[in-house]
Amino acid sequence: MNISRTFLIGVGLSSMLLGGCASQVTEEEQYSGFLPSYEGLRETTSANGQPVMRWVADGFSPNDYDTVVFNQLELYPAPRPDDRVNLQTLQELQALTSSSVKGVLAQKYNVVPSANTAPAASRTLVLNAAITGVSATNEGMQWYEALPVTAVAGAVSRAAGYRDQNTELFLEANLVDASTGQAVVKTVRKVRGENLEDSTQAIATNDFKLAIRGLAADLNAFINN
Repeated sequence: MNISRTFLIGVGLSSMLLGGCASQVTEEEQYSGFLPSYEGLRETTSANGQPVMRWVADGFSPNDYDTVVFNQLELYPAPRPDDRVNLQTLQELQALTSSSVKGVLAQKYNVVPSANTAPAASRTLVLNAAITGVSATNEGMQWYEALPVTAVAGAVSRAAGYRDQNTELFLEANLVDASTGQAVVKTVRKVRGENLEDSTQAIATNDFKLAIRGLAADLNAFINN
């Protein structure tokens, strides 16, 4: 293979890999179907500056309510554990995230497990939320790899599974006004956990502890703004 052909292949591969860097927000094709509607979602930032897809109804204020119906996040769709993410990890993530969310809500609201346990005459929100995916994807190419020879080498190692991987946790949620049955907030979010060494390393609950702590901080800021 001559030098010019090697150069062209390298440039092509580097362009493909750089263009394939993971989006910071959940793409439409990654929406799970958990939310009744995804209409109106727009990219914005959380209190901590993290990207999030969100829609908020005009005039909505968290201060207009005193009760939230929430039990735990669902695992949606039905979990399909594999070698990278086993059922125990999924259940631990479900429990940890649910506990964090409930703890934040309880600082401001009366949190009840079901609508029929809400106090009479309460101003109630219903929180429906789910973990919709847990994954690990190859880290994007760095600028210093975007050279013909190293781009080819990077492509080989990527295919072999040796590149560092980003862990990602996908969540979807909506808040519904219990008195009207209408959604007042919808959000779809992808959060980054710890990096894995390669595609052979299993995803663990600890990989997302800091990320879940950040989610709790963002929720606290949102309801107390």
